[in-house]
Amino acid sequence: MSHLLALDQGTSSSRSIVFDQDGRVVAMAQREFRQIYPQPGWVEHDPRDLWTTQLETAREALAKAGLKATDIRACVALRERGLSEPVLQKTGLRIDAYFSGTKLQWILDNVPGARARAEAGELAFGTVDSWLIWQLTGGAAHVTDHSNAARTMLFNVHTQRWDDELLAAMTIPAAMMPTALPSSAHFGEVRAEWLGGPLTIGGVAGDQQSALFGQACFSAGMAKNTYGTGCFMLMHNGERFQTS
Repeated sequence: MSHLLALDQGTSSSRSIVFDQDGRVVAMAQREFRQIYPQPGWVEHDPRDLWTTQLETAREALAKAGLKATDIRACVALRERGLSEPVLQKTGLRIDAYFSGTKLQWILDNVPGARARAEAGELAFGTVDSWLIWQLTGGAAHVTDHSNAARTMLFNVHTQRWDDELLAAMTIPAAMMPTALPSSAHFGEVRAEWLGGPLTIGGVAGDQQSALFGQACFSAGMAKNTYGTGCFMLMHNGERFQTS
């Protein structure tokens, strides 16, 4: 077990990369997927497209590297109710439809039968990492990591737990939420059928947070810009919580 397999789920494409024990890229595969525009200002993805393209790239990257799974060690209205300040202080985020919380509330309020099924325990919520882990583990793990959870507007970064007040404010059943784990943790086991053997999922990190770490911003005050779907600046705050 001398290599690492990383799955990178982006906004417009899925990518898998195999690294050797020295951190060098051994093989890489990438697939673009559909961008769905139901009306101006809206963009959607079919989660099945994310899953199938991500699985394809993982298989292709392993094949290019000439590796098997056994070679891999281990593989993201409220303002008017006075919630702006509580949301900011709990999550570090400003109320915006960009984040997952309001999108989930809209789905429960507008998709026929969704709220009843959620309250009956028949629906689960998660960010894209949760969806891919659910598929990779055959539904055995409903999890996410702290960096992805922190971008939902539902996660209290002080307690590192889903916040009951924010869930109640958006009428979201707590039972829908995935278990939030540190970025380096045991997230589950990939089913042997997907990649030719069982694999441990040992790390998950949100795009920009992982880029901050990848750019070696290990000390408070260091910052980086990432240029991809958009331009993102993140700064290492150290031990002290600070709003933007």
